[in-house]
Amino acid sequence: MAAARIKPRTFRAYGRKDLDSIPELRRLSAEEFTGIKAVAAVLPFRVNNYVLDELIRWDKIPEDPLFQLTFPQVGMLDPADFRQVYALVKRGASEKTLQAAARTIQAKLNPHPAGQMELNVPRVNGSAVPGMQHKYRETVLFFPSQGQTCHSYCTYCFRWAQFVGIDALKFANREAESLVAYLRQHHEVHSVLFTGGDPLIMKTRVLRRYVEPLLGPGLEHLTSIRIGTKATAYWPYRFLTDADADDLLRLFEQVRRAGKHLALMAHYSHPRELDTPEAQAALRRIQTTGAVVRCQAPLIRHVNDNAHNWADMWRMQVRLGAIPYYMFVERDTGPKHYFEVPLAQAVEIFRTAYRRISGLSRTVRGPSMSATPGKVVVEGTATIAGEEVFVLKFIQARDPAWVGRPFFAKFDPTSTWLDDLVPAFGERAFFFSKPLRTIKRNRHAPAWGERVVKRRPAVVFGHVEWE
Repeated sequence: MAAARIKPRTFRAYGRKDLDSIPELRRLSAEEFTGIKAVAAVLPFRVNNYVLDELIRWDKIPEDPLFQLTFPQVGMLDPADFRQVYALVKRGASEKTLQAAARTIQAKLNPHPAGQMELNVPRVNGSAVPGMQHKYRETVLFFPSQGQTCHSYCTYCFRWAQFVGIDALKFANREAESLVAYLRQHHEVHSVLFTGGDPLIMKTRVLRRYVEPLLGPGLEHLTSIRIGTKATAYWPYRFLTDADADDLLRLFEQVRRAGKHLALMAHYSHPRELDTPEAQAALRRIQTTGAVVRCQAPLIRHVNDNAHNWADMWRMQVRLGAIPYYMFVERDTGPKHYFEVPLAQAVEIFRTAYRRISGLSRTVRGPSMSATPGKVVVEGTATIAGEEVFVLKFIQARDPAWVGRPFFAKFDPTSTWLDDLVPAFGERAFFFSKPLRTIKRNRHAPAWGERVVKRRPAVVFGHVEWE
């Protein structure tokens, strides 16, 4: 097996308090090193020995893309906020003082964008279901409490608020029973996405407690299970030589035998993450189980903001048997000002990379924004009736009736997010603006559907349909 050719490695994580023990950081000046410590006091930092040894090119820091992807950078904080925390770190302020300053700054960073707290959390009998999100009709997101960390943290992460130690900002649920109960009431849901954090940080025996209940009777309408993960890039030993790696693969096989599609939603931000023998061996082992690997990442300034990287990455993914899936737009949260790319530039990077790949790689969609009303793809720019516009379309939406419907916004070379755009052709509002206000007021999305009366399943050509 592929794993037999890979030397096992013991996982070691490094956090903010371990920065002094990473010898490679001595390449930086004292000022640069203190700057990293200051930003790490506000935003989450965690890295592991595989990332340190195999992915970062230390002779290229601080500009190296994988260093930018995993280590806090000075520009990630507002200059005034940075100066405040830098001064505290430099004078050796207490942890309590640092934390107080950090909490004030964190509150200004839009910790849960796109209505995650207000609009995405479903309710049963008037009570919110913790650790679950139901934004789009067919898909439920579930946050297992034991999976709310990662093998390493990405500096751009839009879920950074999960990792800063504030319980009020964290999505988490310990009970698979609540997920199953919700799914039994909502037959419109066809797919469950386990997310976090990274669910594959959990031991297989824990992950199994959440997955196995989805394979039993009464959930025939559930056709797919997804696991969002960065483990394929940051800790491929999870599938190769970890003590329960074989058991994890057996769980994947069990899902497939139960007739469910299993998709690993793998986050690859740079071609280098696919280039190591360990990363490629991990993909081969995953694919032997019948699971499908779909690849996604945001477009991130300082990391992958050029067409060459994306074209290379998509070609490598296809060569390794994975499916290019999404190029996202960096979300409007956390240190977005450091990582965001204007939409006009994002469109050009996507189109240029898209032209350089074959049809097998053109399964990828983007640039896509996971905004409050839904998932909006920027199809491109056009000149219509003498006006230069962005051409946009919903590929998922809070109201399923919006999906696939194109709309137009005035072209603006500086806009980085849907909220920056204004309607084209003199329109006062986008078509979804008024119904979205109703959704916000009622805190109920059409995507949730209503309680479905249980019907008798009928098997037709091997697929479950409902009579």
